[in-house]
Amino acid sequence: MSVLTEDKIEASYKGNALLHLLSYMKPYAGWVAVCLLLVLALTGIDLYRPMLIGDAIDLFEKQGDYDVIIQTTVKYGIVLVLSFVFNISQTWLLQKTGQSIILTVRKELYAHIQSLSSRYFDLTPVGKLVTRVTNDVDALDEMYSGILVRLFRNIVMIIGLAAVMLVLDWRLALISFVLLPLVAVLTVVFRKISRQTYRISRTRLTDINTFLSENISGMRIIQIFGRQERKFEEFNDKNYKLYRAFFREMLVFAIFRPLIYILSVLSLMIVLGLGSRDVLGGTISIGTLYIFSQYIKSFFEPIQELAEQFSTLQSSIASAEKIFTIMDEEPLVKEEENPVVLPQIRGHIEFSHVWFAYDNENYVLRDVSFVIEPGQKVAFVGATGAGKSSILNLIGRYYDIQRGNIYIDGVDIRRLSKKQLRSAIGQMQQDVFVFEGTIEYNIRLHDDISPEDVKAAAEYVNASHFIEKLPAKYEEPVSERGATFSAGERQLLSFARTLAHKPSILVMDEATANIDTETELLIQEALEKLMQGRTTIMVAHRLSTIQHADCIMVMHKGKIREQGTHQELLSQNGIYKKLYELQIHHEISA
Repeated sequence: MSVLTEDKIEASYKGNALLHLLSYMKPYAGWVAVCLLLVLALTGIDLYRPMLIGDAIDLFEKQGDYDVIIQTTVKYGIVLVLSFVFNISQTWLLQKTGQSIILTVRKELYAHIQSLSSRYFDLTPVGKLVTRVTNDVDALDEMYSGILVRLFRNIVMIIGLAAVMLVLDWRLALISFVLLPLVAVLTVVFRKISRQTYRISRTRLTDINTFLSENISGMRIIQIFGRQERKFEEFNDKNYKLYRAFFREMLVFAIFRPLIYILSVLSLMIVLGLGSRDVLGGTISIGTLYIFSQYIKSFFEPIQELAEQFSTLQSSIASAEKIFTIMDEEPLVKEEENPVVLPQIRGHIEFSHVWFAYDNENYVLRDVSFVIEPGQKVAFVGATGAGKSSILNLIGRYYDIQRGNIYIDGVDIRRLSKKQLRSAIGQMQQDVFVFEGTIEYNIRLHDDISPEDVKAAAEYVNASHFIEKLPAKYEEPVSERGATFSAGERQLLSFARTLAHKPSILVMDEATANIDTETELLIQEALEKLMQGRTTIMVAHRLSTIQHADCIMVMHKGKIREQGTHQELLSQNGIYKKLYELQIHHEISA
């Protein structure tokens, strides 16, 4: 996605992103209120310190009494102690509040991502989602942990300084403010440019994270085809764009900071020049001039910080815009407010005139109807793209159909509880995903399954044959994606995982495709026992694995063309027989 396109998508969030962010502070309103009170106290201290010294200078000039200096020193020490205590309290409260809010945002974001439909993950790169949960959420930390409170402090500080200066000497105060219009113009320009640079930086960071996630996962393919140099060039290009984006950010700061500093020095020069004349003329005291000189320094500093904090706030808002594009994403597969919960799912499945397309246009299933009785073993065969795997996805309601109905035990699948439905389906796929952890964890998946049941499931599918040979057995560490195990061993783990969760419906999508003949013989007996009393749906290209199914349905271009037992289909002399003969011929040739 280009920067321009992403900017357009996020433009609708520009007005309400800050409101979304502020809404997370409501549960911590008490802490925030205390922080603001501490800010007011610290601001009062900052205003009082120059006045304390200025008054001491005037008194010493008039009286020449060193007791004034001692008294001022004691008062100044008390002020510093109070400032120290208030600063510690404020920092602790801010960090506590900020980290608590970030914890909540990250939890809500991940929970929402889990609720999204499979179609969203088909279209969204993993690296983009990782960036949202990590980098973009971290970008909010600075806002919650200080920016909002410091913005309040600087605004109060500017107002307080201006008010005190006007009270002390309004003419000298107006002279001090003569450069403020120029500061205001610079601040507006800086704010506009910094917002755009931050947005580009976040987009570039997303691009490079997406690239890394995809290419590190597929590093073996890159090495097999010798594309390292080409992929490095692509990475280098994205890396340079990210560098340029961050460089532009720093450049904006590098120009803005010195400009504001120069204006503050010019303002101080004007005040000292004209104020010295007034001191000599007896219009103002030396103490007043000292107070003005200190206030001028303090006056431009919060203005500079204010502009930079607005810039950081823009960064947080830019990250928030990206986060809320995900948070506002609605799941395509929605559950009713009060879904039907069956006493037990028996496994009666009915498709009635089902039409389905992943993109709502190009239908992969066309007017499909069939009935599977509880405990029946049904197999789907056909060429690639015929719609076999789509049927399996629809049974678990990972996608919703456009037309027709799907019933489980006589209830429309759209009315059923998704949690109950999916917990009743044991899905075994060709591409097995193994999580980092241990063997036992990968079988249990945090479910309340005893170690004895885990071992029993592994023994049932003969996975214990290789597990018992491992040094730590069921506590053996598993690397990411189970890279240290063979394809057959990972498949046996998935079989044990499925059996341990005791499903009512078994779904096997080319589940034995990656298993060698010897391993397949080991699990064949276990599968026969596993399928007893359970509705079993199989998809397989190797017709030898589904010959004993109660019913075989032949798919072709999204429709069921033939159905029956193995022998019945062979006698029809149709698509199934041609597929069978092609495989027999291929096996003989091999």
